[in-house]
Amino acid sequence: MSEILIIYSSVHGQTRKICECLQKQFIALENEVVISCLAECPDLADFDKIVLGASIRHGKHNPSVYDFVTQHRAILDTKITSFFSVNLVARKPAKNTPKTNPYMLAFIEKSEWQPNLLQVFAGKLNYQGYGFVDRNAIRFIMWLTKGPTDALTNIEYTDWDKVDAFSREFSGL
Repeated sequence: MSEILIIYSSVHGQTRKICECLQKQFIALENEVVISCLAECPDLADFDKIVLGASIRHGKHNPSVYDFVTQHRAILDTKITSFFSVNLVARKPAKNTPKTNPYMLAFIEKSEWQPNLLQVFAGKLNYQGYGFVDRNAIRFIMWLTKGPTDALTNIEYTDWDKVDAFSREFSGL
């Protein structure tokens, strides 16, 4: 049994939803689990394992995610850790792994943190849930990448079996 901390940075809620699913799965695997948003993170020293999940907005992870890693890098390097990125690019089979997802590659290069386990999950596309600027920016990006552009689109691309496999793999570390 491990003490696991799940930390998230979420814009529209899908990353938080994935973290809540992970929490349930880790508990079912007999771990003690605390889940927290990045801004309210408890003391990392109290945990054996740490999972950090972050979404993409306007093509980047939130700068606070990088600040968090920089501030806590020394302790992160002493723990069993994982990082996962949630983004719509991961809906494409050629971009849904840590080695092929451009946002994951950029994160690892910029942060220089080397978690024990990396993963990429596709997010959710819900145009009606976005403000005017985000809705139109994302529709334009989807048009460029041949994705859905209908303003009524609401598709959850997250592969929940992949989330489950990730939870089992991380729990086993």
